[in-house]
Amino acid sequence: MQMQRVEKMEWHACLDEYEKLLFRMNTPRVVIDNGVCPAATIVKVDSARKHGILLEAVQILTDLNLSVKKANISSDGRWSMDVYHVTDQNGKKLTDESVISYMEQSLGTIHFTRTSDYTGVTALELTGTDRVGLLSEVFAVLADLQCDIVEAKVWTHNGRIASLIYVKDCNSGSPIEDSQQIDTIEARLRNVLKGDNDIRSAKTTVSLAVTHTERRLHQIMFVDRDYEREPVLQRNGDSPVVTVQHCERDYSIVNIECKDRTKLLFDVVCTLTDMEYVVFHATIDTTGDRASLEFFIKHMDGTPINSEAERQRVILCLQAAVERRASEGVRLELCTADRPGLLAEVTRTFRENGLNVTRAEISTTLDTALNVFYVTDAAGNPADPKIIEAVRQGIGLSELQVKEMPLIYDRSPEREGEEAVGVAGAVLLSLGSLVRRNLYNLGLIRSFS
Repeated sequence: MQMQRVEKMEWHACLDEYEKLLFRMNTPRVVIDNGVCPAATIVKVDSARKHGILLEAVQILTDLNLSVKKANISSDGRWSMDVYHVTDQNGKKLTDESVISYMEQSLGTIHFTRTSDYTGVTALELTGTDRVGLLSEVFAVLADLQCDIVEAKVWTHNGRIASLIYVKDCNSGSPIEDSQQIDTIEARLRNVLKGDNDIRSAKTTVSLAVTHTERRLHQIMFVDRDYEREPVLQRNGDSPVVTVQHCERDYSIVNIECKDRTKLLFDVVCTLTDMEYVVFHATIDTTGDRASLEFFIKHMDGTPINSEAERQRVILCLQAAVERRASEGVRLELCTADRPGLLAEVTRTFRENGLNVTRAEISTTLDTALNVFYVTDAAGNPADPKIIEAVRQGIGLSELQVKEMPLIYDRSPEREGEEAVGVAGAVLLSLGSLVRRNLYNLGLIRSFS
């Protein structure tokens, strides 16, 4: 009997150690250090390797509006060891303890299933051919159908538009679930997206299931094959350079050289993940406004890229991933009290003045609308500063602010001087309000103001 009790105790001890091992394997170890690097906060994540876990980690950093200045990603067998050098939007180390604590907690639980941040809304997915005034028509239809737009993101690339719009019923404040109402919304929006010449590719989908918004936008444009289409606007020497080569150890090596920007790493890793490639090793480095990214990848079955057609497809898809979020045009930020039909009115003013919206981020917080639009002229060129000022006069000088002028175009010194005069008093870069809004939504600050 004594021997049986001893064996039983030893067995329980073994089970305890095994459970501890499983817990450790499924719980990433996160270290955040502000003392090692003088210019950035170091974030180290050690975890069991799992497909998609790299994207989840990068997504957490992205959702906090952090910039990844450098990174080393390595997977050895069943383990991943990743190191990120991050800063805030002002290029400074992280000092807010609530942000650091939230990041540490979130990275430490990336193995577990995440719930969507969007509850109590209906998601509208739109795809079609971009044209001047399209967004105005979409918002006008939604206003007419009594749809309250809670949040939305709109991307355009190579003449195509993709949008994810979250709405509620204006009267009840609830998600739109009535099948007849949903059919009406889909039909009206589909007619708008079709226009005169997009009968086949225009699509509208209504869903209550919501994934990460920006990942979903990449997926929508990928399915739409925007990467195969000819660009409408030629970027003068600023297109990303992507190469794919074979390595002796049966890796495919992907190199990307491009202009650095916020969320660049997320866009690239998101695309590789959704194309079902596994990143085994990666190095990210930024110098000034340039970024250099290198990835060692394989298929999920362990094989490398094995044909020229596949290699070319990867190059096109990664170029598209980098370009979709590139800011084309003048950045206009609208901050005002939210009201029914606001977006329809604002975008109608853009359309009447010949401005095309190339990208948009719509949000509401505590009955305040914070909307960001990037606009060009109808041909995709920089908008005339006089027109921008006229639009601001029409909407409200205090409500619509010029926050960022385009940097991707080749402009003569004379032209730059004219634009500088046209937007006198404008702030070149102001992301503070967006950061405050994100922190409020994450529960890290009490007040949005």
